[in-house]
Amino acid sequence: MGWDYDDHGSQGQSPAARIASGAVGLVVVAGLALAALRPELMPWHDPGDTLPLAAETGRPSGAPADEAFPHRPTLREPFKGSPALRWADGAAGIVPPPAKATGWMSKAQVTTALATAKDFLVASNLDPAVIRGARPQRALGLLDPRQPDLRSDLERAFAEPTDRDDPTMLFSRFSPAEVRPVGEVVKVRGRMSVENGRGEQAGTVLIRTDYTFVYPIVKARPGSDEVERTIVRRQITFSLADPARFEVTQGKLGVSEWSSNVGNDDCTRPVDGYYHPAFDEDGAGDPAAPEPAGPAVDPYDRSKDLAQLPQECGTSSRT
Repeated sequence: MGWDYDDHGSQGQSPAARIASGAVGLVVVAGLALAALRPELMPWHDPGDTLPLAAETGRPSGAPADEAFPHRPTLREPFKGSPALRWADGAAGIVPPPAKATGWMSKAQVTTALATAKDFLVASNLDPAVIRGARPQRALGLLDPRQPDLRSDLERAFAEPTDRDDPTMLFSRFSPAEVRPVGEVVKVRGRMSVENGRGEQAGTVLIRTDYTFVYPIVKARPGSDEVERTIVRRQITFSLADPARFEVTQGKLGVSEWSSNVGNDDCTRPVDGYYHPAFDEDGAGDPAAPEPAGPAVDPYDRSKDLAQLPQECGTSSRT
């Protein structure tokens, strides 16, 4: 979006960073071939494959391993065949680090700021109403109304979404006319950290967040049972400016940097403020639509910064 705050804004973002799904068919074939088999009786099955992962404390060294014989998700098991099966459920996956006095903020103030940052991530990415396309009123209420242009730009993004002003850059929203979530669980993995702002950001405390959210969805049509997943990774840096030096609202969050990457979202469609996942039943889609030009990206790979990923409209290696 076209927002600025103390001269810091969206870095390396363009609508092309939305990634469409391109490997669903391959996964379907493998899943169907093994649908009648019991993994727990196979010699390569490791019972540890279903144990919850420990919380992420640093950047992983690589992407999660692919299943040798991936299973298709179902209405009863929407995360089957996904690395997210072992991830935390919802808000339990957003764990603030231990607080300590940082910059102008005391330990107690940092504790409160971390809790507010978590509240924003929950309200913008996990609120069932927001996921179903509602305006994220609670999340918007946590942002500093005195940050220049932030609220006005967001209001414009919701009213008239464009490549430059797209609410999905901060909020996870699906069109209720097209799809609905499967169950109530969104899988989450990531981490956050706190640091004292330096250089141009002197006088601020920065909370850096990096989280991936996995949404299982089906078509909105009654009786639909083909489950697909959309994977959203967000990096957001919140700014807490010293009220003795800046005109800010205490207790509210500033946003200085943001970026996102999405697996299984049709990036060839015009921006309308919603994600548009692909389904196998859709086949090849609109033959007149432009083909994604970028390379395939693994949306579960958290080992690279988002700025290192291709910015073109590309394909997702798995969902």
